[in-house]
Amino acid sequence: MNENETNAPDFNRRDFLKGGSVATLMTMLGGVELLAQTNAEPAAAQSAAAGPKVKVALVGLGLWGREILNTLARVPQAELAAICDTYPAAIKRCARDFPNVPSMGDGQTILANQDIPAVVIATPTHRHKDLVLAALKAGKHVYCEAPLAHTMEDARAIALAAKAARQSVFQAGLQARSDPQQYFVLKFIRAGNVGQAVLARAQWHKKTSWHVQSANAEREKELNWRLDKSISLGLVGEVGCHAIDQTAWFLNAKPRAVSGFGSLLVWSDDGRDVPDTVQAAFEFPGGVRLIYDATLGNSFDGAYEMLYGANAAVMFREGKAWMFKEVDSPLFGWEVYAGKDQFYKETGITLVVDASKPKPPAGQVEDPITSTPLFFALQNFVRNAIDVSQAKKSYLEAYGDADPEGLNEHLAKEVQRRPAAGYLEGFQAAVTVIKANEAILSGQRVLIQPELYELS
Repeated sequence: MNENETNAPDFNRRDFLKGGSVATLMTMLGGVELLAQTNAEPAAAQSAAAGPKVKVALVGLGLWGREILNTLARVPQAELAAICDTYPAAIKRCARDFPNVPSMGDGQTILANQDIPAVVIATPTHRHKDLVLAALKAGKHVYCEAPLAHTMEDARAIALAAKAARQSVFQAGLQARSDPQQYFVLKFIRAGNVGQAVLARAQWHKKTSWHVQSANAEREKELNWRLDKSISLGLVGEVGCHAIDQTAWFLNAKPRAVSGFGSLLVWSDDGRDVPDTVQAAFEFPGGVRLIYDATLGNSFDGAYEMLYGANAAVMFREGKAWMFKEVDSPLFGWEVYAGKDQFYKETGITLVVDASKPKPPAGQVEDPITSTPLFFALQNFVRNAIDVSQAKKSYLEAYGDADPEGLNEHLAKEVQRRPAAGYLEGFQAAVTVIKANEAILSGQRVLIQPELYELS
């Protein structure tokens, strides 16, 4: 999701991961903070050991595109090769901060440049398909923002093209699937610490109009694509896709049905037809449900996700995870060795598994951008692209290009890719939110047949 705007609305994808300060509240409630082992090196050490780099171009310089640009510039292995947007003002804005990076208004120029092997696509969702298909056809490595598309047809076309492009890295912008913190919590949940899952819920509350103003009526309509239900998946797709995919990932299941409700309650005077307040109930196999709600009408309680189990509940908020154990929860053994602190009326067990992470020298402040899910996602994309490109080069130098299938098998077998959402995960997440948006707009329960998640 992205938008190319003149006046940036007071919305930022970081709001999905951040709410108010909650650490004190969580500990008072008996929360146990779950900390991941990131093994992250200090920024200086990363730069020194960056090794090979890959040239990367960014297409789409809206609000989220600029967030990607600033983050990508901090990935040691990435070399910014070009930035692109159809709107000159967006290019001018970014060029001030990156004057040495070539800028252009036509994405096809980037795709035709054989010296740029990787591209990040952060255009509005309904414009993803043509750019992704052209990039893959040109042999590029592609990072495509989530959701992949606004229709089933486009999402399937993107996924099938990525599946067929076996010599290219394709990554969907579902950042949680590259985040070490989330992988730690995933293993924690899969090990049975939470017990039988009974319920999940997630919310995103932000008082903001989503409306962008422009002196040009035609340009204003283009900028406000998110407010047009013919091309936008609304709140459940443009924001909720991340939390919904994360829950499905943790539950290791895909929803079989979804019921939805949507209302236009606060921002009804600007011609939009996309609800500003939505609720969706996803039905997973075994009777577990995810309740998701989002609103542009109120900011109270911000954004967070919850997974409730028979032994404990886990809250995800501000990039952290907190565990709340039930009094009858069985012991697994690790509790004996874990640090314990008294919080309010409960004893919290602190899982400190990043103790070996090097601390920054005195007076040096860690760059907060390099610890975000977006940073990990872009870093893994770049490093996977480098590994695949080097393996391909080595194979061709040794064996030539007479056996493309042998090359495909070599890349699949020999290249150990870092965690990331691939074409299948991106496609399945898109299917889920497309059907959820359908349920919201119709106010009905919509079945999601298992075959919809399959790629043939």
